[in-house]
This record gives sequence, structure tokens and C-alpha cells, in this order.
Amino acid sequence: MDRAILIVERALEKWGAPVYVRHEIVHNRYVVESLRAKGAVFVEELDEVPDDAPVVFSAHGVPKSVPAEAERRNLVYVDATCPLVSKVHREAERHHTREGRHLLLIGHRDHPEVVGTMGQVPEGAITLIESVADAEQVQPPLANGLAYVSQTTLSVDDTADIIAVLRRRFPDIAAPKQEDICYATSNRQQAVKAAAAEADALLVLGSANSSNSNRLVEVAQQGGCVRALLIDDSSDIEWEELRDVRRLAVSAGASAPEMLVREVLDALRERFEVSVQMVETATGDIEFKLPRALTS
Repeated sequence: MDRAILIVERALEKWGAPVYVRHEIVHNRYVVESLRAKGAVFVEELDEVPDDAPVVFSAHGVPKSVPAEAERRNLVYVDATCPLVSKVHREAERHHTREGRHLLLIGHRDHPEVVGTMGQVPEGAITLIESVADAEQVQPPLANGLAYVSQTTLSVDDTADIIAVLRRRFPDIAAPKQEDICYATSNRQQAVKAAAAEADALLVLGSANSSNSNRLVEVAQQGGCVRALLIDDSSDIEWEELRDVRRLAVSAGASAPEMLVREVLDALRERFEVSVQMVETATGDIEFKLPRALTS
């Protein structure tokens, strides 16, 4: 997510304002408003972008039709799709084009990442699976085999339950070569699961339309912390709800800046005596390069 934000900032440095961004670059209100203040203009479709303006595609990925339309119009565009989402796109295309398989996509309907992945192959080549119930009931064409891929921001445990059903029903289904769920998502879920077992309440910093942030709340609640709350920033904290809390856990969605976490801790220190303990179950130090258009 940091890469996508940096791409918009570098585009503004290179071309000046305005730089158009198709869809929210990441699902975080603070990030979107900060970039808007710097000159980014967020739109839903390319027909809202003037012919002479640069445009950035969001981290969630886009259907193939979007860059095709940008090229038809000779627009200057930068693709900020997360490389882990791009991996899922390549998997989907490989399974369909090279191997002739029908795809089962585990994800949430209408989420921009799901829309982008489904747009990598012809209509009808993918069936969306949103739940264990869907996995139990789906009746895909089996003539040329099956494969599954998943949205990168899902609950690790819920996705595992769905995959278990698919493998039971379709033993020959092809799996991704590597886990599809983003390491930043899975690492946070592991940490939240560990913290939830000991916490009286848990705050997740993230916006309401952030899939990975909502999954953190669900993971906490499933882990025994009933008072798991999603907040955009420290101003959203309902202090009365924390009055009797002795152990409070704080986490953040993958697109929430670290400064928002620091602001929450500062706000807590103003009202309570606070001792901070880090819960770290995994580390990630993967770095992805910026698009060539911004480095040349």
C-alpha cells in the first residue's frame, strides 16, 4: 500500500497537479484526503479524465479493458496495482488461457480487486465464491478442470475453510503456486489473533470500505475480543467504551499510515497511564520497485 501512495506522490512531483486517480488509491480516508490536498483527483472511470491529464490506476488492480481504453485515448497512465494482486491476475490468466481451466475466485462481490481479477479473462470464465455455502453449492463446468485464486485481503481462516470445501468436492482442483493472501494482511491477522486472546478491547485503524481492516475486526471478535472496533482515527474513539478496559490492543489495516497509530497512542496517554507492549508474530521486508515511468 505504501508503494501505491508513493506512486501518486511521485506522479504529482513529475507532472504537477492535477493527477487523476481511478478509484481510491487505497481504502483509507486519511490517505485519500491527504493526496487530494496535494492535487490528486479521484474518479471512478476514465471518461472523467481529460485527454491531456495523467492518470494512476489504484492498488486494487483493474480489468484489462481499463489500460486498453487508456491506450486507445493515448492517455499517460501509471499502473499502481499491488504486485501481489498482479500475481493473482497472472495466475488467473495462466489457468484460463494456457490450461483451459474454469476459475473459482474466492472474494467479495463488487470489491474493486475482485472486479479487476474477473476482468483478466473473458466473461463466464470465473465463478465467484463468497462463502463456505457458495463452495458447497457451486456447480462449475468440469470438462477442462478447475483452479482457484483468491482476493488478497481476505480472512486467512475463512479462506482456508472455503478452500477445504473446494478440495473435498473437487480433489483435482489446481491451487495457486504461492499463497494469494497478502503477507501484510496475514501477518496483521496473526498478530491480532494473538492480542485478542488477552485484550479487553481492540481498536483497528482503518476505513469502513477497507476489506483487510474489516477482516481484522472479525479476526479479533472470533478470537474472543468482542469489543473490537473499527476507527478512522483517534477522533472516532468512544472513550466511555474504554472506561473499564485494562488491556487495550491497537492494530491497523494495511493502508493506514503509522502516524495514525501514534496519534491513537498519544490520545490514550492523555487519558490513561499507558504501558506499550508490541505483539509481533511475523515480519515482512519485501520491497517492490516503482513503475519505470516514474523512475526514468
